[in-house]
Amino acid sequence: MNRESHARSWEAGIFRGFASFLRACRVVSFGLVCCALFYGCGTLTARAQANFDRPGGDYSTFIVRSGDPAVCAARCDRESRCRSWTFSYPQTERGPAMCWLKFRVPRRVERHCCVSGVRGSGVLEPRRGPTEYATDRAGGDYRNIEVKPNSSGATCAAACQGDNKCRAWTYARPGYLGTAPRCFLKDKVRPPRRKPCCISGVIR
Repeated sequence: MNRESHARSWEAGIFRGFASFLRACRVVSFGLVCCALFYGCGTLTARAQANFDRPGGDYSTFIVRSGDPAVCAARCDRESRCRSWTFSYPQTERGPAMCWLKFRVPRRVERHCCVSGVRGSGVLEPRRGPTEYATDRAGGDYRNIEVKPNSSGATCAAACQGDNKCRAWTYARPGYLGTAPRCFLKDKVRPPRRKPCCISGVIR
């Protein structure tokens, strides 16, 4: 093969490789578009998302007696049909926590009632500054009061901030320790423990 023929062969090989690359890109792009259109893949995350619902696509629902969203996530992982799930916190003492299993991945909607995730995701509560989600600081209580429902526990945090004796607080969601949410004010800072019932914080 002379030098000119070799050059033409080399250029043809480069062209074929580039064409194959473009075809692969089209296939991947088409797959991503289909995934976004039919399954909502554009909203997938590696972790469950607190304060979000994914309405629609339900094929099964059940009561979560422990009130822990991790139970809902684990159930989805065990069922081959399940693509995503939504956990709803109890709204009253007689309204239990619920889990909805879904055969597709609906787009997420911000709702403070819920925690949602896709199959294979763990539960990761938000960490926003000093607020400790899904956390109890048991002990050290000198007072507890009924407060208005608040998904971030802000009503309880404000009560603690307004009391010089208060060093830490725990907000118990409605339905876990009673019909109404309760705020526990503490004059001692106790170690945090993971509990889905509660939101806590340290003030001073």
